[in-house]
Amino acid sequence: MAHPLKHAQNSVKKFGGQAEDYLAVHKWFDESKAFFADFRHRALRHHAEGIFLSETIFGVTITNSDGNEVPVRYIGEQHVREDLGRIPTAQDWLSQIKPQRSSYRKKPLAKRRKVRDNQNVRSF
Repeated sequence: MAHPLKHAQNSVKKFGGQAEDYLAVHKWFDESKAFFADFRHRALRHHAEGIFLSETIFGVTITNSDGNEVPVRYIGEQHVREDLGRIPTAQDWLSQIKPQRSSYRKKPLAKRRKVRDNQNVRSF
């Protein structure tokens, strides 16, 4: 899937209503494309925890234009399955990150404080 509108149109087929009923949820899942425009943007919300977070943001259900209550979790599950074919966990995504040596702290925090104190520079 490439666009939230296409996901919303598929929601109409599955749950009824109008595409606009579902667009906000599908846009939220894909917002991270704005700053990471390849498939890796999905690591931020396209997982089970992201689906439950969408419930916190949009509520447990939405009422579509046909008057039917649709669980937001079902909308999120549909979105993630359409993009990935399954619903991964956040751990599935995070376990694929290989830390670079430059990501590690160079000096322990205590040593950095001592250096600052010796230079009469105090940050706290």
